[in-house]
Amino acid sequence: MSKKIQVLVFLFGIAQVVNAQKSQIIGFVKDSIGNSIEMANVIAYKKSDNTMVGYGITNAEGKYKISVPQNNVYLLKVSFIGLSTEVKSIEVNANNVTVDFEMKSQENNLDEVEIVYEIPVVVKGDTLVYNTDSFVNGTEKKLGDVLEKLPGVDVNENGEIEIEGKRVSKVMVEGKDFFDGDSKLATKNIPADALDKVEVLRNYEDVGQMRGLRNSQDQIAINIKLKEGKKNFWFGDITAGSGVGETERYIIKPKLFYYSPSYSLNIITDLNDIGEVPFTRRDYFNFTGGFRNLGRGGTSFTISTDDLAFATLRNNRANEIDTKFGAANFSVVANKKLDLSGYGIVSNTETDLITNTRRVYIDDTPDASDNTVEETSENTQQKSTLGLLKLSASYRPNTNFRLDYDILGKGSRQQENDIFLSRRSTISEDINERLENTPFSIQQNTNAYYTLNAKNIFSLEAQHLFQEEDPFYNAIRTEIPFRGIFTQINDPLDPASDIFDPLEESDQYNINQEKNTKTSKLDAKLDYYYVLNKKSNLNFTLGTIQSAQNFNSNIFQTLNNDRRNDFETEEFGNRVKYNFSDVFASMHYKFITGIFTINPGVSLHNYDLRDRQLGTVIHQNEWKILPDFFVLAQLKSSESFRLNYSITAEYTDVNRLARGYIFNNYNSLIQGNRNLENALYDNFSLNYFSFNMFNYTNVFARISYTNRRNPIKNTSVINGINRVNTSVNSNLADQVFSANGRFSRTFGKMKGKLDVNINWSSFNNIINTQPSESVSLTQMYRTEWSTNFKKGPNFDIGYSLTINDYDNNGAETTFYTNQPFVRLDWSFAKSFLIKSSYNYYNYKDTQTTLNEYSFWDIDMLYQQSDSKWEYKFSVTNALDTKSINRDSFNELYNSTSSYVVQPRYWILSIKYNL
Repeated sequence: MSKKIQVLVFLFGIAQVVNAQKSQIIGFVKDSIGNSIEMANVIAYKKSDNTMVGYGITNAEGKYKISVPQNNVYLLKVSFIGLSTEVKSIEVNANNVTVDFEMKSQENNLDEVEIVYEIPVVVKGDTLVYNTDSFVNGTEKKLGDVLEKLPGVDVNENGEIEIEGKRVSKVMVEGKDFFDGDSKLATKNIPADALDKVEVLRNYEDVGQMRGLRNSQDQIAINIKLKEGKKNFWFGDITAGSGVGETERYIIKPKLFYYSPSYSLNIITDLNDIGEVPFTRRDYFNFTGGFRNLGRGGTSFTISTDDLAFATLRNNRANEIDTKFGAANFSVVANKKLDLSGYGIVSNTETDLITNTRRVYIDDTPDASDNTVEETSENTQQKSTLGLLKLSASYRPNTNFRLDYDILGKGSRQQENDIFLSRRSTISEDINERLENTPFSIQQNTNAYYTLNAKNIFSLEAQHLFQEEDPFYNAIRTEIPFRGIFTQINDPLDPASDIFDPLEESDQYNINQEKNTKTSKLDAKLDYYYVLNKKSNLNFTLGTIQSAQNFNSNIFQTLNNDRRNDFETEEFGNRVKYNFSDVFASMHYKFITGIFTINPGVSLHNYDLRDRQLGTVIHQNEWKILPDFFVLAQLKSSESFRLNYSITAEYTDVNRLARGYIFNNYNSLIQGNRNLENALYDNFSLNYFSFNMFNYTNVFARISYTNRRNPIKNTSVINGINRVNTSVNSNLADQVFSANGRFSRTFGKMKGKLDVNINWSSFNNIINTQPSESVSLTQMYRTEWSTNFKKGPNFDIGYSLTINDYDNNGAETTFYTNQPFVRLDWSFAKSFLIKSSYNYYNYKDTQTTLNEYSFWDIDMLYQQSDSKWEYKFSVTNALDTKSINRDSFNELYNSTSSYVVQPRYWILSIKYNL
């Protein structure tokens, strides 16, 4: 371990030496009457060849600072909108140099536009415009590689763009949506050499009429501006390759893009068996299609998605992964008033997972020594076929009216077969599971916006969801499943003495569950905004949520002669109809005073619930008043605090109301409760954001706290590994606290970053009629330092520490993961490029090291400067690591698992750039 850290320190020292031998040009920029000018751009050009070597942006005091190589003569050029450009020549030797500027008014702004266009970063209100050529070094291949070089922009390990700690869901190219609702497809596929500018649109509001009226601080979009040579021409690349490891490997990746003022077309395909999953099941279920959350009504009513506890990948790694993916995105300007757009996505992924897991189950005593421990060895085969289709239209006949319509269809077929051995105490049991689901949904969205005049603005937003799921579950066990429920116990120590009803005695117990859920849900709200003046407005809202759900399920046993034994009593089946209605009215007053934007509000709700099952109807009707409060303190143009408080009423959907037993997996049954009440959540959050353009210091911090009153919980009856959960309202509140932050700063050609993420939760349960508390504390600390030189090697060097501390009613476990890492980009001999990454993991508990492994990936690329052909030799998992680890926590058990990963393989690929 110490030798690995020494290597990282040595590589970082090289970067430090390369960064030496520089001096700083420091000065102040003021106008003709001596006022400091903030956000002025100062650029240093080498006088001999006019190449840009550095730049700076003035702070609130008008100060700038530029680091440049010594012993050269430079031209300093300062520019600011509305003022004349000033140029000075300066010689820089071993000492720092001070150069001040006085700027004067400029009548002709044509030259100013030309100067602004070449500046590395331009600030235009809430928009940051990055000139990508000022930040790249030539080794970048995709959009994600470029974004990681931009100050204040990050790409997480899933390929999603993050700014100010928030995920970016809308990516546009030339103002046209790129697969609206997801940023991963953009970062992994748009070629880096096509980029000219990246526009970060903070406080993004797609509808011009709504700007300034709604709180849009959490909405961020990115718009990609293309180079002139990429407009009105097809561009992209086609990659094909093959290789070997323990088996043969292949990749095929054609990607084509076309953009013009009148229409655009993007085609992305990806076929491979090397573990690169362009679109996961997680992506599918999280894919919003760009649909806006209708916002602050104060009600939380979420339609559950039944994923049948399908196994998930760890960092997209498994024993084998075979993916076939295709997607197309288009937009058309039909005429000056009508825009049309849409996309389709199809993905087929086959996955083979080999997992070893150790679970420690909670019980009704604080003594950890008597907790049941289960160890499983599992082989899982998954097949997932996913499809999405979205069509959109936007009609804008004039500046006062806009009508949008979207329809998004989602369908999938998911299959999983599990074969595993379960060991606990004196029992060793072979278990087979089969899971199938073919969910389908259609979501429609209609938005209309009308401006009557400068003081009266209306908006109507409505969404309708139709969703159907038909999950099938099958478990084959050698032990009697759920004694006391599927049988009647005579002697707890003698299973053979049980009365088998409804279960029939057999050598193996083949238990099945069929389930079908249909949902129709409408969300709609009408907003009226009355603009009092430039600094205040009133907002009146009428809205509703209407939901109708049909839920059916039944459990049966398949006997050895294929005879079907239906469990016919009411407790093993469900026939439920559930209607939920929320009709509400709200009022908000938004005003600006000094640096503060304040927006208090209150909503009045009438809730009406009808539950029809077991031949009876339970009807609930109640009124609630729910407040919310928002404050923004704009300390500077790029520094702010944001406070949110709200009370949310949470209501369950049909899944927690169904009285009949429902399988969750082989050792878990769920039973609903018709008498559930709503929970009330007190939500607090405080955000801080600062982006200092003077020294490219970016700070983001967020703390949040939720107190869950009368939460909907499970009362659990646990016997060994078997558990039966029944939904109840708890008198004990649950609490969740989180704090996360990021500090990053650029030092010349070096960028440093520190991330902190802390989450604490306390959940109260009832286990075997006894109260139980489950407490979780997870901590992640990560630092990373990277260089960005035009010539020579560039390094990313970092270290991550993760601490997961779990306490399940006295069963305490702590896991540590230490992860130093280093990445290398090295362009040499004009045509060669090496890209390599190394990650070391040390996974341990408080006593022993549970696993120690490393991943080393190497890419060698060759491309002549004037050639469209690129040749690439890749080695993945060069150290042939066999497995990785993950631990998890819930209110009933904690677990640690090891996953077998793909062995070492190499690929030789050829790419042709269009």
